[in-house]
Amino acid sequence: MKPHSSRPWWLFGLGWLALLAGRCPAGEAPRGDLWAGENLVAWCIVPYDAKKRDSAARAAMLGQGGLRRLAYDWRAEQVASFDEEGVVMKPHRVELFAWWFPTKLDGNARKIPDMIGRHQIHPQRWVTGGGEPTKSDAEQTARVVSEVKRIRLMADEAARLGCHVGLYNHGGWLGEPENQMEGVAGLRAEGVKEVGLVYNFHHGHDHVSRFAWMWPRVQAAELAVNLNGMAAVPGRGEGKILPLSERVNELAMMRIIGARGWRGPVGILNHRAEVDAEVGLRRNLAGLEKLAGGILTK
Repeated sequence: MKPHSSRPWWLFGLGWLALLAGRCPAGEAPRGDLWAGENLVAWCIVPYDAKKRDSAARAAMLGQGGLRRLAYDWRAEQVASFDEEGVVMKPHRVELFAWWFPTKLDGNARKIPDMIGRHQIHPQRWVTGGGEPTKSDAEQTARVVSEVKRIRLMADEAARLGCHVGLYNHGGWLGEPENQMEGVAGLRAEGVKEVGLVYNFHHGHDHVSRFAWMWPRVQAAELAVNLNGMAAVPGRGEGKILPLSERVNELAMMRIIGARGWRGPVGILNHRAEVDAEVGLRRNLAGLEKLAGGILTK
């Protein structure tokens, strides 16, 4: 059973294994400097922004700051501006790199591929799930079969548009990377190749103790990693969204990722509705700069 200035401001900061072995993150070419600004993705800055920027202001903020990738998190009030997002990012040379996707193909979800097709972009789709822990091998097998069926509907549509689906750890059963890997293996067995994982530190506080064991087993499927400060003692009330470099576990986890040779995209969060998104990004970029010198051994 599975464990159930004039400088841009980012410069101030900086069979599973047999099935997946040797692969770079799907859709991504290998990158030299994992923690460099060109490899960073702004994440959780749309509904999480005290200034409540509209699409144009958000594009200007990212473009002026030099961050060239956005993972788009949204709420119902943003649906009407999906097309505007695609329009205003282009003049600022900001790529819509990923798109938060609903758990099923509902009405809002179906507006996303329409927008993607019109603008001829190819963002990853970050898909979540949940579920209580399974209690038996039979229940585990049934859960995997059910999730493969659900995700395949999204993956088939994504493939037609040249996109990948990333299973996003967000708590619950599907928040466990080992379970996600079973889902990826099941999809690959059906010939669905455009699916991988998106690992979020902020939903991984409970993974800290097993991260050194877990990461080598999932890294080949990882499409992206989103950073966060990691609690010294998970579960002791430090909260979920924590600044980079102000805790103790994120450096060890980032060293493991770097040492294992993974070179996919790296997300930098705000994820606090009461904080100006630019301020939140700056704070975490400054934290990344503090950490970066000790992460990779040359």
